[in-house]
Amino acid sequence: MKKLLGIVGTNSNNSTNRKLLQYMETHFSDKADIELVEIKELPMFVKDKSIELPESVKELSDKVEQADGVIISTPEYDHSVPAALMNALSWLSFKTHPFVDKPVMVVGASYGTLGSSRAQMHARQILDSPELKARIMPSSEFLLDHSLQAFDEQGQLISKEKIELLEGLFSDFLTFVEITGQLMEAHAVNVREADDYTWED
Repeated sequence: MKKLLGIVGTNSNNSTNRKLLQYMETHFSDKADIELVEIKELPMFVKDKSIELPESVKELSDKVEQADGVIISTPEYDHSVPAALMNALSWLSFKTHPFVDKPVMVVGASYGTLGSSRAQMHARQILDSPELKARIMPSSEFLLDHSLQAFDEQGQLISKEKIELLEGLFSDFLTFVEITGQLMEAHAVNVREADDYTWED
């Protein structure tokens, strides 16, 4: 069984993106072991080579490194990802590079009609940067719109169509994890290039 990490891409205490990952954790428990992690306690990122990585960042980096794949659920703030998610990804591309060649699935929930589509697009662009070099599953948007009404009192998704789509995408992601696991011939070089990327202003 694959070990996956689900990153709650917000510092909100009451987020439907957390609910979405919690649903996935239980709904797919027979297919994968999904561990959910929070980013709301990470310190503010500072671009300074002289500083040591905070322990909370080291712990998150280790979890990403050890996972077979990562699922990121992001809301949409001002047509982009939340500052908290950008902060986490900045830390995880500084002195540590656990996302290099890591399979990633991006999902998202929002209160409105677009289901975090623009935030997911920006998350993909960030994850494809030379400092992160993740392998993002293509053509796989899961957009949960009107997310305040999307779950019942037990935290279950209500829409059968959304459930069917998510099940298909998750099955595809497990296949994607298998395939990308075989594409590691350049991994050492990719890590070195990410590590050598300049952080000078």
